[in-house]
Amino acid sequence: MEMNKTTFDQLHGNIDAIEKKKSDKRLFIDLDICNSDQCDECVIECSYFYHPVNNGMISLIELATYALICRQCEEPHCVNSCPRDALEKLDDGMLVRHTALCVSCSTCSHACPYGTIYPEIVPHLSNICDYCKDRGNFTCIPTCPYGALAIAGKRNTGGDNIFELGNRLVVHSTHWDRGKT
Repeated sequence: MEMNKTTFDQLHGNIDAIEKKKSDKRLFIDLDICNSDQCDECVIECSYFYHPVNNGMISLIELATYALICRQCEEPHCVNSCPRDALEKLDDGMLVRHTALCVSCSTCSHACPYGTIYPEIVPHLSNICDYCKDRGNFTCIPTCPYGALAIAGKRNTGGDNIFELGNRLVVHSTHWDRGKT
C-alpha cells in the first residue's frame, strides 16, 4: 500500500521532491516496537547536526503514525482542542501539524482518544530526518536497542502490514483499519 503522494509531501516538507526515483537505501521502522511499552523514550543517535535530541527520528515516527495509525476521526478532537490552530485535517482525512504554530501545550495529545499524537520537544524547528543523505549509513539503526530500525530489504518490504511512505521510508504497523470495524 502506498500513501497519497501529495499528503506525504505536505507532511514531510517535500523532502522526497528532490529525488523522484526510489532510493536504493530506504529506512525501515517497525512502529509496533516504537509504540510499545518496551520503548518509553527514543534513545537512538542521529548524525544530522541540526537534530539536537534525535528529533529526526521523532518526526519520522510522528509522520508514520499520522499516516497509518491516526483514525481520521469525523470530528477530530485533536484539531478542535488546539488553541493555536496548529493542526489541520486535510480533505483526505490526514492530519498536518504546522510546526511554527505549535507551542507544545500538548492539548492535542490529551484530546486524542487513541494516543496517536506525539508532541515535538522543540516546536519551532522542523526536525525532519534526511535519511543520512551523503553521510553514509544510517547512524540510528545500530543505536536502537529494540531493533525497531533497519535498512529496508526483501525481508521487510511487501506483505501484510508493510507500507511504503514516499521514496525512502518503509513502515511496519498493525494499524487500525476503519473498514474493518
